Amino acid sequence: QEKSCRLSAALLGKDSEISQDQLYELLKYAALGKCHNAAQPSWCRIYHQSHLAGVVVVVLHKMSQLHFYSFYLQFKLLRKVFRHRFTLAPSANFPVSLYGEGANLKPQNTPQGLTSTSSECITKSSDLQCDPIIQKYGGKKQGLTSYTLTLEEQKKNDYPIEGSPGCKGYISTECDQQRTDSSPLFGLDCEMCLTAKGNEVTRVSLVDARGQCLLNELVKPESTVVNYRTRFSGITKKMLLPVKTRLSDIQSRLKKMLPRDAVLVGHSLNSDLRALEMIHPSVIDTSLLFARSEGRRFKLKFLAKAVLGKEIQCEQKLGHDPTEDARAALELAQFFIEQGPTKVAELNLEIILTAEKLAEVSQNKAVLQPQGCGFQEQLNEPPPLSKPCFLDCLQVTGQKPLLLGRQGLDSSGLCQSNLSTSNKQILQRALEAVPLSKFSIIQFSLGPEYLASHLHAGLHEKVRSKLTDMLTIYAGPFEENFCMKSVKKEFGRCGPIQSLTVVTETFQPYVCVQYEVLEAAQLAVESLNGAEVAGSCIKVQRPVTAAILDCNVLIKELELDVENEGVIYVAGLKKSLTETDLQEKFSQLKDLETLFLPKDLQSGKHRNCCFLKFQKTQSAVDALEAINGWTMKGSKLRSRNALAPGHLWRWIWEMNHSNGKQGKHIFYETMEQLSNSEQDLRKKVKKLDHRIKKLYRSLQNNTLCIVLFPGVNSTLGSQSGLGLMGIKHDEGRSAC
Repeated sequence: QEKSCRLSAALLGKDSEISQDQLYELLKYAALGKCHNAAQPSWCRIYHQSHLAGVVVVVLHKMSQLHFYSFYLQFKLLRKVFRHRFTLAPSANFPVSLYGEGANLKPQNTPQGLTSTSSECITKSSDLQCDPIIQKYGGKKQGLTSYTLTLEEQKKNDYPIEGSPGCKGYISTECDQQRTDSSPLFGLDCEMCLTAKGNEVTRVSLVDARGQCLLNELVKPESTVVNYRTRFSGITKKMLLPVKTRLSDIQSRLKKMLPRDAVLVGHSLNSDLRALEMIHPSVIDTSLLFARSEGRRFKLKFLAKAVLGKEIQCEQKLGHDPTEDARAALELAQFFIEQGPTKVAELNLEIILTAEKLAEVSQNKAVLQPQGCGFQEQLNEPPPLSKPCFLDCLQVTGQKPLLLGRQGLDSSGLCQSNLSTSNKQILQRALEAVPLSKFSIIQFSLGPEYLASHLHAGLHEKVRSKLTDMLTIYAGPFEENFCMKSVKKEFGRCGPIQSLTVVTETFQPYVCVQYEVLEAAQLAVESLNGAEVAGSCIKVQRPVTAAILDCNVLIKELELDVENEGVIYVAGLKKSLTETDLQEKFSQLKDLETLFLPKDLQSGKHRNCCFLKFQKTQSAVDALEAINGWTMKGSKLRSRNALAPGHLWRWIWEMNHSNGKQGKHIFYETMEQLSNSEQDLRKKVKKLDHRIKKLYRSLQNNTLCIVLFPGVNSTLGSQSGLGLMGIKHDEGRSAC
């Protein structure tokens, strides 16, 4: 059964932004795995990376976290599918943060006016005709009989042949039936030691076409052992002491096990057959199958890694495992037969091998370089780039990185041409090309008319104003001489208060409370409306403004947001309580996964609320019922479903503490323009979300999908970006 990839990220309550380096770290590991020194990212973890079907990065050009929450209701797919979100630090050169410096990518202008890059740039069809594999087998797929060695090839490569010199006394497998493309394949490998007679078998392994081990036997040599070759064979004197099996026993067993039309597969199989002193007429030799020029051969270890993605003959193990080697050779032959010569040639095995050798030389130079010796200066070489492009590594390994986006985008780093390309064309091209690519970056844009700096400033002010209204409640009426301390205490039990003022314009006093988190304001509306506070039965409501008319809809959608599944908000905590106290208290709740205690971003002191994340949604529901009756150190706790994850909590704090950098003159100048275009912009965003949905649905299972709002850097200030990520599984929703 195929393993499912899984993504784990402890992002609940993440106070700090994810840096561009951390993003690069994730993309590099997702694309390359443990190859090319790629390591698991420090801030999240990908399980079973080798089973990833691909990586797709969707970049929303010049859009920021502000755009996501301004048009939260329109981004229906993004908020319902991706479990993991993070604040992204804006970058001056976003393309470099995605795929590193010095990318050796040459965009091609396609007829659709798209920017498109793939490894087809380095593997043209004309180049393939010169490939030794194509020259030997042609480009079309053929059956297995086309890849078995002819009699002449066997003679040329020192295979034991009936009646040839040096094969006297050799045993025939008697597999003399006519071979067909349906004949069964068997992988064979032997380990030998050096004896007075020469090379003698000490271990034999045979696997069937499914890779199941049929034979794995130690063999006692006939002559005295001169060298066990333990480093390669893994055989020691002690291992062979109790062994009674002789070569003749193995020969008899092989003759019985192999059907009359069997095809043996091995790497330099002639050595194995000579050590076995057996003759077999039908063989596939993977050292010759993956043809090279000038009679050179690829090693089995290299082919297993480059073609199959498997590590064999590891240095940590003592000697080779013949079963592992037999299985690797078999799978290589099966790959070649199933994929055909053209696909194998497109792997660019020579380039991969060259790259590995260069990397090895580079590492050796680093090891040999004396301390304080300017090795780079001695060789007159420029210093290495701090962030080499991993897309180059992908191209070298024969995989196909793909870049698609609008041309003419100033900072796209892709290509400069005309502005005629639409998001629709980009999507059509992506639906065709992404399935053929291991790593894809797809860039969509709302268009320059919707991303102008002055409109961005107006949008910022409008969102800040709406958030302020959502965080604000009015409560009253109170008696003339009501106790302000009692009011503050009661409303403070719902969460951290930013400000509390008395409204004097009314006939009877009211209070205006502005909270720091959305959950606190909502909890106050839900729990204190109609309650008796400071001797008065009061009404609690949000301010009535045009922006707040859809507040209930927004609150409901935030509750249903996939990132808030299994997360609850708890208020009424005393500030004297430590995180250890809370862990101890809440540990009795079933399936508790994470506790997040928000802190004031200026003072560093924790607030009187916390967030609890549970492994199961039902456990969160049960915890809500239990907690609402609890008291801690005399303080009654209140709780509800979470509305704002940690990255949003930080963003709200920053919005509320911004000191008007946008400027009121800009605000008033742009609000009219913004109002005129906002309806159109909503439609554009809704359509953009729909295009991302189409792309997402077309992805294979186990595809890592990351959607990036890069953020904005401008003279009017900067806006943090936002990242959403997940691995697509059968149910359509990105997996944890």
